[in-house]
Amino acid sequence: MKVLLVAVNAKYIHSNLAVYYLGKYAAKYKENIKIAEYTINHLPDEILKGIYQEQADVVAFSCYIWNIEMITQVVTELRKVQPEAKIWFGGPEVSYNAGECLRSIKALDGVIVGEGEQTFLELMEYYVDQKGTLDQIKGIAYKRRAQIEGEAIITTPARMPIPLDSVPFPYEDMERFRNKIIYYESSRGCPFSCSYCLSSIDKKVRLRSLNLVKQELKIFLDYKVAQVKFVDRTFNCNKKHAMGIWQFIKEHDNGITNFHFEISGDLLEDEEIEFLKTLRPGQVQFEIGVQSTNPETIATIHRKTDYSKLCRNVMRIHEGHNIHQHLDLIAGLPLEDYASFLKSFDDVYALRPDQFQLGFLKVLKGSFMEEDSSNHQIVYQDRAPYEVLMTDRLSYGEVLKLKGICEMVEVYYNSGQFRYSMEFLEHFFPRPSSLYYELSQYYERNGLNRIAHTRLKRYELLLDFYKEVVLKLIDQRESEKYTGAFEEILLLDLYLRENIKSRPGFAHKALDYSTMREVMDRLGIDRRNAHVEQFTYDVITACRMGQPIRKEVWIAFDYSQRDPLSKAAKMIIAAGK
Repeated sequence: MKVLLVAVNAKYIHSNLAVYYLGKYAAKYKENIKIAEYTINHLPDEILKGIYQEQADVVAFSCYIWNIEMITQVVTELRKVQPEAKIWFGGPEVSYNAGECLRSIKALDGVIVGEGEQTFLELMEYYVDQKGTLDQIKGIAYKRRAQIEGEAIITTPARMPIPLDSVPFPYEDMERFRNKIIYYESSRGCPFSCSYCLSSIDKKVRLRSLNLVKQELKIFLDYKVAQVKFVDRTFNCNKKHAMGIWQFIKEHDNGITNFHFEISGDLLEDEEIEFLKTLRPGQVQFEIGVQSTNPETIATIHRKTDYSKLCRNVMRIHEGHNIHQHLDLIAGLPLEDYASFLKSFDDVYALRPDQFQLGFLKVLKGSFMEEDSSNHQIVYQDRAPYEVLMTDRLSYGEVLKLKGICEMVEVYYNSGQFRYSMEFLEHFFPRPSSLYYELSQYYERNGLNRIAHTRLKRYELLLDFYKEVVLKLIDQRESEKYTGAFEEILLLDLYLRENIKSRPGFAHKALDYSTMREVMDRLGIDRRNAHVEQFTYDVITACRMGQPIRKEVWIAFDYSQRDPLSKAAKMIIAAGK
């Protein structure tokens, strides 16, 4: 008897924690179990081929909103070429509509509902040892076929959650996960009740004991993995637990491993923030869900947020310049119209997060939002990921406008490649959201959003946008100076990220090598990994003030000393001759 656990991940660098948990929990059957991981970038036929070649008796898939359509396509064909195989689904995408899944997907035999470790172990006992019957296994739904009655769907009683310490450490062979993000959980459940989130269904938070967590994190640290991403829904909901982990990773820092935590920003207290400032720059990054700054929206989605405290804490963490902060907003929430969302955008943008994620509401099956959607006329896609199309406050046309803004934020803010250029351009628009909207419209008018652009081309496009849109807002008598300053600011951003070999068309003539070498020697910089650029404007001050300021300066870019958060080269500014 061979059982194949199949994961279809969003990216190659991801791994699927769920299938490794199942395999380890049922370790006594390890000779019968094999894990196969693919990505959504594989063709369905490639996945089908790989599964077929395994010739497994049971094939079980881990299902999420990003892979359910591809998996459904694969199992439909798998049933044709392996008619005797038993096909099972599990995961959040199928746990809350198991009966509907079984009725709509003819190839499917059963669904593991909810937490799967103990349930999968009992399925292994049933299939491998022929122990008991399916209806004795809690936490499943399956098809029962009979010659007379035909096909019936049986749902067994729900399974109680298991203690988190009973779940074994899933990473037996660390070499298998080289160059991949390591996913880890120290808790399950969430104490909050956000209506759009499935984690709110399990309000009882279960913690993995600190001693066990420390032993397991030590394995990652000793192996020097690049990143450990905690999947805890609100990592800092238990202060003692969070501080215990943060103190441990500080004491055992290997200078390499980065830890990602999803936290509630307004739960942080002074003691925690002061401690966090002592961590190695780049050792930790936070994802903080703001979702909206509209108080009515926050109340309607049952979210509890002290926004003023969240802002205060985000700014205080910024002061330490050692923690990457990723802030989220969700478009399409109840009681949030286009103007309200733009206000939320500007509010969060003012906090200057390192990453600014604009997401769109997903109406997940089993969430309270699914029940409540009709009250707000939320129209969403029938297929995964069930993304909002429009609401009673937000038209589909406005959703499209927000998607355009979102794309520009990804390119010109989240990339970190245009920090000073965007700061300069902000001065010519009434609010940040206006800048990104106008930029998205420029892309739309010129058909640029349907083309893949190189990084260098993005700089040229931003200069073209400046000439087509921004110059109209400037006194024409000053336009030459403003344009000259902006071209140099673009050059500043470009060299901050990379010591490019070929200069862009808008760049002035480069310094000759002997002058560059002389400046590097004077500043004590290693010539092998640095660049010096001569500017005729004080580009840094120009960005801050939004005005061209004539002043000859030299800026040296030292690529051997990059900022651990922004990855920008170290800048050394010197007065010109």
